[in-house]
Amino acid sequence: MTKVAPEGGPDDLGRSSVSETSTAREQLVGRTCAWCGEPVAYSGRGRPPRYCSPVHRRRAWELRTAQDRAECPVSDGGQSREPVREVVQRTETVVRTVVLQDPDRIPLAPRAAQRLNGEPYTLPEDAVEWIEALAALRRAATDPKIYPFREHVALACEKAAQALRGEFSSR
Repeated sequence: MTKVAPEGGPDDLGRSSVSETSTAREQLVGRTCAWCGEPVAYSGRGRPPRYCSPVHRRRAWELRTAQDRAECPVSDGGQSREPVREVVQRTETVVRTVVLQDPDRIPLAPRAAQRLNGEPYTLPEDAVEWIEALAALRRAATDPKIYPFREHVALACEKAAQALRGEFSSR
């Protein structure tokens, strides 16, 4: 808007001056998200949003404050300057397969045999204990601990039966 007015009073008719007054108004029409760059809707009222979603606002805050938090002492929730140390437990399992050249000769165990509960293994002492032990073996024949060795157990039982028959037939 331009306005022309005489500078002096009514007596000063020969001289004139120009006085200008301009007014400009800015209004935010559009903005992009400070995180992803996508357009952000703005209604024209209130504080204009900087992010297109609360997720992007939170990510930007985390990024802005991460450096400050990392520089804090550990007692205040900061990051440790010590190198990361790892404790690793290593378990090694060795599987040994023994192939018997002579099925009649079973190799002796390098240590004393033990029961599953840790007690030392002892042989039955009389015929009743032998019968009970063989009955327990018959019941456990499908046990997953014995099943893979069933052929070896069966062969050992057959040889024991032959030896028993041989002793009884010689008497």
